Amino acid sequence: MAYQNLLVHNNGHIRHLVINREEKLNALNKQTLAELHDALTNALATETIRGIVLTGTGQKAFVAGADISEFASFDAEQGRTLAAEGQSRVFDLIHHAGKPIIAAINGYALGGGLELALACHMRVAATHAKLGLPEVSLGLIPGYGGTQRLTQLAGRGRALEMILTGDMISANEALGYGIVNYVVEPADLLTKTEDILQRIASRSGSAVSAAIEAVNASFGTTKPGFETEINLFGQCFQTPDFKEGVGAFLEKRKPNF
Repeated sequence: MAYQNLLVHNNGHIRHLVINREEKLNALNKQTLAELHDALTNALATETIRGIVLTGTGQKAFVAGADISEFASFDAEQGRTLAAEGQSRVFDLIHHAGKPIIAAINGYALGGGLELALACHMRVAATHAKLGLPEVSLGLIPGYGGTQRLTQLAGRGRALEMILTGDMISANEALGYGIVNYVVEPADLLTKTEDILQRIASRSGSAVSAAIEAVNASFGTTKPGFETEINLFGQCFQTPDFKEGVGAFLEKRKPNF
């Protein structure tokens, strides 16, 4: 299948899914999420594929967030549906995949972009990468699992600091927080990512799948957390702060909260 916003190619048993909206800093829009769902489903169903690299085009951004203009006029129910559908069709699909998926973070990973990376089984970041969840500056909270997965990786204190300030952190800070597995030079990013997947591919595929399921089961009690995030994300859309935050973003000014 030919995609509008996604490049797909194989290197042996490894499939690369490359978000290809460089002029938009690879921001996630409805079309891109639909294509990711299709491409991920296909890769997971292809027997010869043993691992997946998820990255973005260019050197500036992995994914610099969601396409805000698409949901600027949403109400609470539309906001809740946005989060619920995104989580079920893409982010949870990645999280529960029986094949390893590694995010190669080649630049900015912000908002939904960081949440996309957090859903992956592992993360490798280039030295210049910046990570953050800036949703509070829009009058929102993370809605694609960020409140849950970041807390699982970095702990409550670090997660709250990142989410409540909306500040970005460096790749090396993310390594220290336990958010990424490795930080490498940009030229080595895909090589390092593929090296990990090739080592996994040499092991038993059924055992790898079982191990992923078993590790994920340790977070099995967090389903109410994800549901709470979806509901609260939706409620944000009916607040004056959301209108001000998104309006300020689109008008390229500082919000007045």
